[in-house]
Amino acid sequence: MDPDALRAICLSFPGTYEDYPFGPETAVFKVRARTVRGGQEGKLFALSSLDFRDFYVNLKCEPSLAVQLRAAHPEITGAWHMNKTHWNGVRLDGSLPDGMVRDMVEDSYDLVVAGLSRKQQEQLGWARLAGSEDGGS
Repeated sequence: MDPDALRAICLSFPGTYEDYPFGPETAVFKVRARTVRGGQEGKLFALSSLDFRDFYVNLKCEPSLAVQLRAAHPEITGAWHMNKTHWNGVRLDGSLPDGMVRDMVEDSYDLVVAGLSRKQQEQLGWARLAGSEDGGS
């Protein structure tokens, strides 16, 4: 995986865009429904250095899965400067298969979109996972 491939994955999901609120060395990938009023900020789902010398991505993750991934892969740790219960830091040095990284990015996107309003989810064309009209409860 290289920085261009990670960027392409992150920007392949509906409503995503790239931002640089922390300066040019840190890319922040966010999702936002297209008709959000008031210039509402998008929601962060991935943050990356995009630098080969220190190439990593921070991704949201279900807490129980985060623990399992960290135990199985030394490249995956609690994300630096983020809530380590919900965010993994993934070192992208070629040790992890590209497909696995893509799956983790997609999971992060899905977790963030699941927290948006139903209207925003519909605007993004996102379907609730395994759910009925009320979200599967």
